[in-house]
Amino acid sequence: MVTAPRLADAVNERLEEFLADRASILRSISTDLDPISEFSKVFLSGGKRFRARCCALGFAAVRGAAGDADDGSREALVAAASALEVFHAAALVHDDLVDNSDTRRGAPSTHRVFEAQHAGAAWAGDAAAFGRASAILFGDLLLGWSDELLDEGLAGMRDRASARAARLAFNRMRTEVTVGQHLDILEEQAWVAHPDGSHRERAERVLVFKSAKYSIEAPLVIGASIAGGSEHRIDVLREFGLPIGIAFQLRDDVLGVYGDPEVTGKPAGDDLREGKRTMLIAIARERMPAVDRERLDDRLGDPALSADEIGTLQRMIRDSGAVDEVEAVIAADTERALGALAAGGLDRDATDGLTELAYAVTRREH
Repeated sequence: MVTAPRLADAVNERLEEFLADRASILRSISTDLDPISEFSKVFLSGGKRFRARCCALGFAAVRGAAGDADDGSREALVAAASALEVFHAAALVHDDLVDNSDTRRGAPSTHRVFEAQHAGAAWAGDAAAFGRASAILFGDLLLGWSDELLDEGLAGMRDRASARAARLAFNRMRTEVTVGQHLDILEEQAWVAHPDGSHRERAERVLVFKSAKYSIEAPLVIGASIAGGSEHRIDVLREFGLPIGIAFQLRDDVLGVYGDPEVTGKPAGDDLREGKRTMLIAIARERMPAVDRERLDDRLGDPALSADEIGTLQRMIRDSGAVDEVEAVIAADTERALGALAAGGLDRDATDGLTELAYAVTRREH
């Protein structure tokens, strides 16, 4: 079976080869592009390879022990897993830019890296504007590279129908996460125009399309499609993947308010300063008395929130019972996903791997 450690090694090797090839193209254009080549290697070397792992689990859920069959699917799996990692990197670059985040994984975010390059060289013009523009273009470059990686892998598959299914699943994922990101920034601005009773539903819609499908369901389906998965097996993976993806993002929502900066790599209460209208916030608003709700609305999204003000908002949200309710939803979604898995008829190794994934993403600290 294609195991997560083996795939991670293969993805790292594939990305190293791919980036070396693209670096030679950039060098042929101009040595001024060397910083982009160097930064791409650094930026793509980090992370937990989480979506690549999900892709491998989807593949294994179909192929099981036959995962190394010589039909081009193994190479396509590695390429697709690598493409998912590059696509995710592009999404992070743009997400940090949209959120005006200073850090990513405990290091400067991409636009801050390019801003520092400008400032350090004492170039003409505005360093921050250069950083933003460079990050937009770098993210676009990564998006293009993710497509190139995927197409290179799928081109070698004998089963063209499966290759087509994998490409369509990737395309849909790309659309969903992009419009999900738009819905997220829309909600941060337009929430005042919608009745309080609709906020939870709207927050859940953002959660589903910006994160839940993209983080777990789509990579599982892409891997299973490459493996030639039947409609039944892919349906099982969807029934498992979506609720676990929701639980995964709900855990992220809690960490965005209460996470330890030493663990998450983000400042404490970062989601509060950014004004994220998450499910946690929507539930807290439902439960709070009017005076606390007004206070939360007034302070949420203020980038100048002090540590004391962050602490006050954290206590208000917890005292409302919202954290306990979110924890209950995480537990219920995990149970629903594992129930679908138990009834799905997948082989034991695949079921064990997916069960391990479910617990890993819902009980994590970062």
